[in-house]
Amino acid sequence: MPATHTLKFACPDKPGIVSRITTSLLRIGGNILDAQQFDDTLSGQFFCRIEFEVPNGVAATEVHANLTESLTPLAAQWSVAAESERTRVLIMASKEDHCLVDLLYRWRSGDLPMDVVGIVSNHPEETYAHLDLSGIPFHHLPVTKETKPDQEAKLIGLIEEYDVQLVVLARYMQILSDELSNYLHGRCINIHHSFLPGFKGAKPYHQAHARGVKLIGATAHYVTGDLDEGPIIVQDVEPISHRDTPDRLVRKGRDIERRVLARAVSHHVNGRVLVHGKTTVVFPE
Repeated sequence: MPATHTLKFACPDKPGIVSRITTSLLRIGGNILDAQQFDDTLSGQFFCRIEFEVPNGVAATEVHANLTESLTPLAAQWSVAAESERTRVLIMASKEDHCLVDLLYRWRSGDLPMDVVGIVSNHPEETYAHLDLSGIPFHHLPVTKETKPDQEAKLIGLIEEYDVQLVVLARYMQILSDELSNYLHGRCINIHHSFLPGFKGAKPYHQAHARGVKLIGATAHYVTGDLDEGPIIVQDVEPISHRDTPDRLVRKGRDIERRVLARAVSHHVNGRVLVHGKTTVVFPE
């Protein structure tokens, strides 16, 4: 059967880019299944995502070499991945488990094409005794201000041991150091319990209730050294009213957080996100 690949790239805009790439794919018998592009007139950058298939017998190395020849003269930043190459994901969680539960369900049901290679928490495994974590390596890495450097060194060790390609902070309630954030640049997604910018600190939904807000939301973004200011991938909101108590806001907020994080992870593992400075280009499904 033909092998399906996804190419995504960004480069300075100029005439003939699409023609160059499609001609390149034709040389190896490629057939385009889906193509999306965006010309950012403000920055002069061109962004593109192409799903294509190649005949059986065309090796991934040949696909990569062919694209390298075409994209190098364009000064492009690019990647290509075969559909069979599932993203290796490490999930990090704390006491609240609603995002962890949702990701595991979507993964096991086949909605998220990825491989969960491990779970890391600053709480012991007994915290999740009500969940089915069978078959997933679990690592309890407690952390304090004094032990943070050692804990993060152990985490990096796990990331390298498992060849992790994406780290998902599923309501992991610890701030990553600048060093770790830089190490995970472009491959760590966080879910923030606000439609950023929002209420900072503890009990955000209680703060929202006290201020009489009419919308609550959540933001999934890539982690950077600037707390909660990384490139945004997905946001969503839900209307509320004066009838909503803080507890009802928390329940509604959990639902928003689950679906926003899941959509962000889906966009990433399906090669739909291109980071451009402090922002992103996200091609829709």
